Amino acid sequence: MEPIQRVTAPTLDVLEALLATDGAVWGLLVIKATGRQAGTVYPILERLERQGWIRSSWDDDAERSGPRRRLYEFTADGVEAARALLDARQAATDAAARAARPARPTGRTVTS
Repeated sequence: MEPIQRVTAPTLDVLEALLATDGAVWGLLVIKATGRQAGTVYPILERLERQGWIRSSWDDDAERSGPRRRLYEFTADGVEAARALLDARQAATDAAARAARPARPTGRTVTS
């Protein structure tokens, strides 16, 4: 499995959407979950698959009408790496929120 060279907000959104599902999911559901355009999501899915984070297969549900769907799911290493990236994003978001808060007064008098 290759590391992601450039971690973007859309990539993190796709990883988060994939982690939120139980098992394989098709691309349109990832698009709906992220609110991103298909032209953003599908290249990310392809890149994640090339790098070994996810695998894909064709849905073989013969009873379903319409075109076949491509299903995506994490590899074992991919799910761990995705969780680590999302945890790092959350830690960075929390740190930024703490830094943006004004300092709380301590109630102590400042003397010089």
